[in-house]
Amino acid sequence: MSKKQWSDMTSTQKTGTVVLVGAQVVMIAAALVNLRRQPEEQITGSKRLWAALSLVNFIGPIAYFLLGRKK
Repeated sequence: MSKKQWSDMTSTQKTGTVVLVGAQVVMIAAALVNLRRQPEEQITGSKRLWAALSLVNFIGPIAYFLLGRKK
């Protein structure tokens, strides 16, 4: 099986892809901005580590917001 090209996708698949990519970019940006604004004392672990983990698809930003910030 070969990879699907953009031109092979239906308009619904293209829209879904654009929406998911947009959501991912927004989540990454929100996590990185929040990480930058938070003092070191309010972060669980290293800011550098969380910045790197935030770049991992959807899992990174979600993990940061659930586990990376102290209550």
